[in-house]
Amino acid sequence: MDNIYDEIIMEHGMNSYNKRKLDKCDFCEKGHNPNCGDDITIEVKLNGDIIEDMAFSGYGCAISQSSTSVMIDVLRGKTIAEAKEIIKTFIEMIKREITDEKELEKLEDAIAFKNVSNMPARVKCALLAWHTMEDLLKKNGK
Repeated sequence: MDNIYDEIIMEHGMNSYNKRKLDKCDFCEKGHNPNCGDDITIEVKLNGDIIEDMAFSGYGCAISQSSTSVMIDVLRGKTIAEAKEIIKTFIEMIKREITDEKELEKLEDAIAFKNVSNMPARVKCALLAWHTMEDLLKKNGK
């Protein structure tokens, strides 16, 4: 099972499927990790209360880039409320506050980052996009 997770992280890290600019976005938010220099900008297009599309630009390590890309895949098509719950669950998983596999199922492919909690130096890398998205929603009253 860990091998599948490694493949997800590597695939998104090397290909960055969601690394692009949206033609039109409703909100964007910049995230930066001064410890390692990861720097991303997340763009979000809404359709009512649904996240219609998302993309990101920027640079950073494989963990931050793949975590951002996977987050976008997981949140695209979700309601704002669902996205907030998924973000909260991801952050709690990385902080080892949630370990129940059933509860983690909502993370879909983002569960691939579960073992990052064992690598303290990489935790901020994995969380950058998730905290940036959380900030974007709060700043825009969502």
